[in-house]
Amino acid sequence: MQIYWTKINKIIEETPEVKTYLLDCPENFKWEEGSHTHFAFEGFNAGEKPNRSLIRHMSISTLPNEKSIGITTRIREQCSEFKTILRNLEVGNEVAIFKTHSNVPLKRENKNVYLLSSGVGLATFRPLVLDYLERADNVNQIHSLNIDSSKDFLFTNVFKSAPEKKFTSQFVDNRQDYYLEVEKLAADKDGLFYVVGSDEFLKENIIVLLEQGIKPEQIMLDKHEQQLPEFLSLDTSI
Repeated sequence: MQIYWTKINKIIEETPEVKTYLLDCPENFKWEEGSHTHFAFEGFNAGEKPNRSLIRHMSISTLPNEKSIGITTRIREQCSEFKTILRNLEVGNEVAIFKTHSNVPLKRENKNVYLLSSGVGLATFRPLVLDYLERADNVNQIHSLNIDSSKDFLFTNVFKSAPEKKFTSQFVDNRQDYYLEVEKLAADKDGLFYVVGSDEFLKENIIVLLEQGIKPEQIMLDKHEQQLPEFLSLDTSI
């Protein structure tokens, strides 16, 4: 396993609770849209076993052509040891990234794509949307639906409807409106549905989609292949 040590080159305050940390790109570090990485602090591998409290599994919210690795996360006032350390980091501080992989690259199968997310889960979809807007080959259209009860919606400069490019973006701030919209989108029985959020959020969405006749193979999750049956089985329960 290769560990890349790199520096924070910029910190962006997206909303009062959400920050993006832009990291320098180490030589030979590669990723694609929909990628996640393991993000760790100094000392995480100092002992015989990795200190898991200093490591988190994070989505990369940028594309390689943006020349920085973006890590976007919510940091509340009351937060974990990991988020407390992260909140105190500054430009120039060093962090580690390793085990980078994409479970949700943009499928180009001449279908409609629906991106369903909760809160900062939108960070996973930002690179997919940018990739589509740059090159729409073999994707009919994309619709993004995000729920964020804080009403501080993320990346509104990217997630804005562009009818000429067949991209629509929708934000809602409550579950009732959100799931009504999911049911409407599921009228497309041939679409591809990407879902990102907490495990509870994934299960709720999957139940709605399956009840509407969407097949498990049409649902894309940011999970390792061996975890998918746990979520996509027809008897999924919350």
